[in-house]
Parts: sequence; C-alpha cells; structure tokens
Amino acid sequence: MTVQLGIPQPRDGTPNASDTAVPGVPPRRPGDAPPGLVDRYGRRATDMRLSLTDKCNLRCTYCMPAEGLEWLSKQAVMNAAEIERIVRIGVDRLGVRELRLTGGEPLVRADLVDIIAAIRSNHPLLPISLTTNGVGLDRKAAALKSAGLTRINVSIDSLHEETFTQLTRRPFLDRVLAGVDAARDAGLGPVKINAVLMRGINDLEAPSLLAWAVDRGYELRFIEQMPLDADHGWTRKDMITAAEIRGLLSDDFVLSPDPRARDGAPAERFEVRRRDTSSAAGSGSVGETDGPLLGTVGIIASVTEPFCADCRRTRITAEGKIMSCLFSREEFDLLGLLRSGADDDELARRWQDAMWVKPKAHGMDHVGLDAPDFIQPDRSMSAIGG
Repeated sequence: MTVQLGIPQPRDGTPNASDTAVPGVPPRRPGDAPPGLVDRYGRRATDMRLSLTDKCNLRCTYCMPAEGLEWLSKQAVMNAAEIERIVRIGVDRLGVRELRLTGGEPLVRADLVDIIAAIRSNHPLLPISLTTNGVGLDRKAAALKSAGLTRINVSIDSLHEETFTQLTRRPFLDRVLAGVDAARDAGLGPVKINAVLMRGINDLEAPSLLAWAVDRGYELRFIEQMPLDADHGWTRKDMITAAEIRGLLSDDFVLSPDPRARDGAPAERFEVRRRDTSSAAGSGSVGETDGPLLGTVGIIASVTEPFCADCRRTRITAEGKIMSCLFSREEFDLLGLLRSGADDDELARRWQDAMWVKPKAHGMDHVGLDAPDFIQPDRSMSAIGG
C-alpha cells in the first residue's frame, strides 16, 4: 500500500559552464528555471528547515556520542537579525511557504521566543513549527504560542524511563512528557511525536507508543533510523524498516491509507483503528476497517521507501550553510555572503544556485542491504538540523 514516488528524471539540456554563479556549481541558464528554489529536476522547495543551534542537552545514541560534540562558537552561529533576514528572503523572494525551526535543540537558545516573535511580525500568515526534544518545553510552551509559533514536534522514542535513559543517556522522560502536555494545553496543535525505533531496544514498544499517542490526540511519526549518527555506526541491516513498523503495529491496529493527499510531506500517513481480534477476517493487512477511527500515524521511510521525487525542502544550518538535501555532502555559505555585505538579490541568487544542483536522490539503494552509491555526510543530525 506504499506509494513509491521514485526518482525524478533530469530535464533535457545541460547548464552552460560559462554562466557559473557559485564556484564549482553547475549554473542555471536563463530560462532554465522559473523564480523560486527550483532544481534541475523540476522540484520546487517551499518548506524551509532552519537550524538555530547545533547544541543539544540529550545524547541520543543514533545522533551523537556520549561525550557530545565540539559545538560551534557563538560567533559562528546566525544571530537573531541574520535569521530574520534569511527567513524574509526565503518567504518574500523565493516562495517559502512553511518554516520549521530545528536544532540541535532549539529550546537551548535564550532568544528563541524573540526570534519567533520577529518572524511572526514580518510574516503574519506563515506556518511556523518547531522540532524539539521537549526538555524545558513545559516552561516555555505558553510563551512560544504567544510569540507566534503554530505547532510543535516532540521526539519521544520510549515511554519507559529506563529505555528512554538508555537511548538518550539522560533521565529526563518525566520532563519531556510534561513538555508535551504543556504544548497541547498552550494550543500548539496538532502536537506531533517523533519516534525512532532501534532494533532490540524499543522496537517492541511501537504499539504502546501509538496507543498512547492516539489516546491523547497526538499524531505519532515513526522515523526510520537514518545514517546521520556522529559515530558512523549505522548499518542498513540493523535498521527497523517501514515495512517492519507496519508489521509491529498490525496485531493491535488496522492501518488504512489516509485519503488526504501527501502533498510533499515526508510521512506517509495512515488512519488508525483498533483491530477486532474476534474477527476471523483479521489478517494484519493494511486496508481493513475494524472499529472507529482513532487518529492517524505517519511513517517516514527515508531509507527504504524514499520520497526524493517530491521533496520540497531546503535546509539552512545553524552557521548559515545551505544544504539542498539532508544527506548532501555539499554545502553553500549563505551567512558568509550576508556578513560580507551582500544585498538581498545576491543572497537570493546564491540560494537559488545552491538548490539548482540538488541531487536527484540521496543514493541509498532501497532494494538491497548495501548502499554502494551512498556516502554518509560528515555531519550528524544535530549539526545539520532535522
């Protein structure tokens, strides 16, 4: 029942090397692409992911080592005014229609509320969301809502304190759960919960995580573990795949494809119903309709069921580097150009040139266990921005 979006086909024609705008970047020719953040394969980026910091107060095993990483200096990271300007260029000049603020952990920035308030003042109708680990959210949720935050995603990989501590290396589950409740009470809904399943650690918790989420009106998103760990220990065979996730849920739930259009979303959504275990027809397949609708669940299968052909994301790291793809090894310096005195037109062109060379796909073979064309980025997820 999975919609396989596949890999886009290149347009006819090759960019003219004499028109290069960024050193080492195949340029856009006049007429190659309409205005906006368009690439050579016809995809248009309208969803901006902007990292506010590389720092994090957890040490999740699939992201960074126990001792943490060497953090960027304060001077290297975009300040509030620079963030505001880059967002304004993206929205006013380049067609960005949705903003996600990420980290590291964005709640560790003391000026987070002010940043959101400034962006909201400039863009009254822009959807602004935040991805967080939830530590400290209970104290800030109301202020974030008042500043103009639209909604929130919170990462919770386990509801068992011991397992949560094993995965995050911090005993903060109670604080995270308090933050989720505070976000709901503040009106930052729909609250979305992100969960990464790790083989032999929390994979059997999939049904209980989903039951907990739908009972409280939260939207759960299971995410395949991606090769973005700082230790470079990821292996395809150890990853819990989307197919396995659906199987883990099938004893307790019936998943039916969500009738709403996916519309470029990374998660494939399913409607969730309780399985009638007394029914002889219960077969575990997607598409049955036992019981009333409880809510929805999403599965983000970046590795095994890639959605590269309909990717609409552009990413800015905490130090102002453009990444056209989460798995890209190429980065383009926007902040350095800004600090050198470039005007908005120059910054917009740099951004367009960087997105023009977005790869057609991330290179992970979704058939076999090996990915010979894929080279893991040097950065971990916390240093890129989720």
